[in-house]
Amino acid sequence: MYWLVIPTALALSISLIANRGKTLQAVKIAARRFADIAPAFLGMLILVSVALYLVPGELISDYVGSSNRLVSVLIACSLGSITVMPGFVAFPLCGILANEGVLYMVLAAFSTTLMMVGVLTYPLEKRYFGPRVTIVRNGISFCIALVVALAIGISFGELF
Repeated sequence: MYWLVIPTALALSISLIANRGKTLQAVKIAARRFADIAPAFLGMLILVSVALYLVPGELISDYVGSSNRLVSVLIACSLGSITVMPGFVAFPLCGILANEGVLYMVLAAFSTTLMMVGVLTYPLEKRYFGPRVTIVRNGISFCIALVVALAIGISFGELF
């Protein structure tokens, strides 16, 4: 985390030296925008916490561990698209699922859609980017997740 904080503090210091007024104005705008987004973000974090408590990893592995690889990938993509969780929770969950025998291509589909596709975050995203951009972004991200799953399946010998 320090590798991110130190350059940011340095850039802010340089900006303050260059133009104190504009820098303070930018910091105020950023603080206001953060305050606008914070309630929705906090709500999503609460929703994630409840979902993780209610849905154990074993249940997910039962659904995405079927012998039909295409069905497993599509289920994983669907679950990843409608689930919201941060990466620091998602990646250990994928590790647990991998230990239970879930294919890597299924895990790739799940984690990619989890990070890139947001069905539950659609209302929030639509408010900032508009419905058309949100739908196009989610659709492209879903297709990318399928391509990633296919590439992982070929790379790990799970398809051919």
